[in-house]
Amino acid sequence: MIIKVHSRDATAGEALAEALGREISMEEGLTTEPGGTVVAHWNQLDHYTDDDRIWESATWANHLANPSLEHPLASGPDGDRRAILHITAYLHPLDRELNHAEWQEIGYRLARAAGIAPPGDDAACRWIAVQGQAGRLDLIGNLIRGDGTWSALPLRLAQALLTEQRRLAADLLLHPSPPRNTGPQAPSAGPAVAISPRVPTATSPLAGILRQLAAEQSGPIATVRQLVEEVGRQAAALPGDQTDAAAQDLFWAARRLYGLQEQLGEIASRLHPPAPAASVAPTRPVQAPAASRVADR
Repeated sequence: MIIKVHSRDATAGEALAEALGREISMEEGLTTEPGGTVVAHWNQLDHYTDDDRIWESATWANHLANPSLEHPLASGPDGDRRAILHITAYLHPLDRELNHAEWQEIGYRLARAAGIAPPGDDAACRWIAVQGQAGRLDLIGNLIRGDGTWSALPLRLAQALLTEQRRLAADLLLHPSPPRNTGPQAPSAGPAVAISPRVPTATSPLAGILRQLAAEQSGPIATVRQLVEEVGRQAAALPGDQTDAAAQDLFWAARRLYGLQEQLGEIASRLHPPAPAASVAPTRPVQAPAASRVADR
């Protein structure tokens, strides 16, 4: 899987047209039903949709752009008012075909990684995930939140998305993205680099247990959190105030579980910190072969 972040725009029409591979119109309807083109969406969409009506693609574009009209003074930290965020996830050519539920999972997780879909936040951004072409999913959202404020994106958005992409590839058994540097590495002309081995400590087993508990997608807490999130999404789709309240409570519970995972990971790092940085070996008077470059994976 490869993630691409497009340049932001003031309207959603071009992003949605690119996602569909054709121009948007008032003739073509896009549905959120199982097997439909809109595989995932923001948690307040049901307050705007009508069960008896299928929205046209142009209507979807207007729905995503409306916060920019409703809050004309909202802008980013740099004063930029282009609020439409567009992210595309491409499958590797050798990846298997994904089903609707898997595309849906990718949509929700990319939205959360991008910071526009905090669990349980009723004032979060409007966004949809569109699976309009084979082998790709497009996440389109408006960075202006329901309360009129600008959504705070991760400081390193590309890195946050890359991290989530790797987790998705592992969880869904997909091909990881190719490394950025695929060419041959030139041998180093500098002094040799000595890597200090990690020294086992008495707390290492405890740190290992905590890291297993804190594993974001494969640990036992992650399993519980994902189940809570799924039940919350199902509750949010049901009619009635009680189910809405229950869904909100479930999303908040999922957020607290995620916070617990992060806390356990931090404790594990303190118990067994990373290996010390590489040290430079003294230069020898005789000529020595250059050391191999150590590349971070």
